[in-house]
Amino acid sequence: MKKILVIHGPNLQLLGKRDPAVYGKGTLADINRGLAAEAKRLRMELDLLQSNHEGEIVEAIGKARGRYAGILINPAAYTHTSVAIRDALEAAGVPAVEVHLSNIYAREPFRHSSLMAPVVAGQITGFGAASYGLGLQALAGLTARPSKR
Repeated sequence: MKKILVIHGPNLQLLGKRDPAVYGKGTLADINRGLAAEAKRLRMELDLLQSNHEGEIVEAIGKARGRYAGILINPAAYTHTSVAIRDALEAAGVPAVEVHLSNIYAREPFRHSSLMAPVVAGQITGFGAASYGLGLQALAGLTARPSKR
């Protein structure tokens, strides 16, 4: 069974309370339940991390090589600011998929840039909680074939 590291970035613990018009009414627990069901269907095992701390996220990514087949990450606000997370993803040695609940390209201009995009296999943005399931499906495909890294 393939093991996947799922990283939820800063403020995602506030889902369901924070700006439901942008992020939806579902909670992080709802997203995690959906991911667990999709992982079971895909015959994957998940390790879940939600952190508001950049260093904790960097350390988790740094330990991924040899432990995980891939990384599913919603870097949240760090998408636009964290060179450290970007560099950790680049060095991880496992495929990563970046997901976002909202369409970051349809929001404020400062959100239009993702530092992660050049170093992840792909990005899924704007489909609400479904972005996570789609990202997990993408990782299933990526980890089924030999890596180019």
